Amino acid sequence: MPISLAQIRDLLLPGLYAVTGEYDQLPRVWNKVYKSRKSTMALERLASMRYLPIAAIKQEGGTTTFDNASGQRYIYNQEHDEIGLGFAITRKAIEDNLYKTEFGPNAMGLRNAFLRFEEVRGADVINTASTYDATVAGDGKALAATDHPVDGGTFSNLASPAVSLNETSLLNAQVAINANWRDNANQRMNAKPRKLLIPPQLEPTAIRLLKTELRPGTANNDVNAILSTQGGIPDGYLVWNYLTSEFGWQVLTDQDGLIHMSRVAYESDMSVEFTTDNLLVKGYMRDSFGYNDPRCAYFSRPTS
Repeated sequence: MPISLAQIRDLLLPGLYAVTGEYDQLPRVWNKVYKSRKSTMALERLASMRYLPIAAIKQEGGTTTFDNASGQRYIYNQEHDEIGLGFAITRKAIEDNLYKTEFGPNAMGLRNAFLRFEEVRGADVINTASTYDATVAGDGKALAATDHPVDGGTFSNLASPAVSLNETSLLNAQVAINANWRDNANQRMNAKPRKLLIPPQLEPTAIRLLKTELRPGTANNDVNAILSTQGGIPDGYLVWNYLTSEFGWQVLTDQDGLIHMSRVAYESDMSVEFTTDNLLVKGYMRDSFGYNDPRCAYFSRPTS
């Protein structure tokens, strides 16, 4: 049913000093977490390659070691969703509304509805990071896992056991990212922490950990090692209200991997339905949020 006179009955009468109900929106966060790319395909695919490992000593007069095992290892898929929302409003409701600027076809918050859904979809990749999604494929593991496969071994980007955010757990994450992660040939690689991503409930903890020059939570005069270990956390912390766990936290790294792809940018349109004179207003976009490298983040999923 379209929005009718009955649904805006008080907007038909003079004397209202204000019309409220639209509030400030939460800031956009997903675009600080994801790299955004333009897409020209219905399904985007990325091949994660295995390159040559380490050189070997050659004996005088002996043969050179050959390694012919390089090539693609994992394929990651990202398929776009169609996103749509609209509303209908009767002609009488438009004509008789005395407060069109506050509540009219162009002031119904359609764009904000799409912006909020972008945040939900972007955060969903993080919220479900420990759940394997076969449609993404890749290395056969969830984004957050203790056993991502590489040639001849595995590496972990998930704290096990899960630990709450504190000085020790954050330092352990910083060290693990640089010291324990491997490329697809099981070779050491240079990954660095970049940003701490947290829900609002953990912001006070993040402030204490990242905003003091001395060691947090102690009477010692030690320096705060978090600020320097493996380059520190150079981009600080980022609060995302759409994260569903009050206790889960993640460290984003300098490795690309969290990807937003835009197939059709947001667009809106309106038309009059011929038989009813109802005005139809709708928005549309087509995009996707996903990942193509688990080295993009380190996760911890405590329950308290």
